[in-house]
Amino acid sequence: MRVACVGDNVVDVYTSLRLVFPGGNAVNVAVAARRAGAETAYVGALGTDEAGRIVREALVAEDVDISHTRIIEGPNAYSTIELVGGDRIFGAADIGVSRVVLDNEDLGYLAGFDIVHSGDNSMCESQISRMAEVAPISYDFGERPPEYWRPLAPYVRVACFSAGDRSAEQAEQLARAVAELGPQLVVVTEGARGAMVMEAGKVHRVGTSVTPIDTLGAGDSLIGCFLAQIIAGEDSSNALEAANAAAARTCLHHGAFGHVHAHDSGSAHEDQRSSIVFAQLDRVAHAPAPMQHGSGT
Repeated sequence: MRVACVGDNVVDVYTSLRLVFPGGNAVNVAVAARRAGAETAYVGALGTDEAGRIVREALVAEDVDISHTRIIEGPNAYSTIELVGGDRIFGAADIGVSRVVLDNEDLGYLAGFDIVHSGDNSMCESQISRMAEVAPISYDFGERPPEYWRPLAPYVRVACFSAGDRSAEQAEQLARAVAELGPQLVVVTEGARGAMVMEAGKVHRVGTSVTPIDTLGAGDSLIGCFLAQIIAGEDSSNALEAANAAAARTCLHHGAFGHVHAHDSGSAHEDQRSSIVFAQLDRVAHAPAPMQHGSGT
């Protein structure tokens, strides 16, 4: 049971709460799959600043393999977050040094995994075909339009989408259109309605009744748990049930998977380090956002 996640990482900065959490789709999925029982790895690029240290230490603490993660001189990726009624709203963001280009050694490493996950925030679109040559691919397309997912879907085994703003019928139509291109499993999160999975033309849906504190990372938790269940031999309907429960739990706390950093952490050492992060990010908290970050769906 081995899941590798390739691509993005960030620190999620809650500007009004003065909290910083590690995150990013690839990182969140790696942690969620690890917590669900799979061996996991993160392949990406971290900066040499305090934000990069926050992400790296969280991955190590979660027992995610980072042996193929680069440490690159420069700033780590970040995203600023505001909460409106429990839903996360993304603000200013920057990719920092997080863009990663896989080499032959990386591809040989990925060949040892049961599935490799990436997504629309990972900037790896041009590398998906090569990744698909060495391992089955899971891909989070988020809310991307057809012109984005049509060229990539034929390389993907598990296709993941967000469709909270669509009707149930529209979500199912989306899943069928994607499945026609080759993915064996299409997972669609449907916001307050829950989630669905399509396999061999059949749809299984699960509902949700959770009142969210924070939806950041919920979709990533669902994907990570679902992948862990599937590669362990669970059928897709039962896997979705477990994954939906994992997503609901994520909605009940701030941040994608914990490891909070804040000014009042109680440790003078931690307070000093997190203050550095805030000093760096406060200067750009209201700057135009060059990146659409999606560490939660």
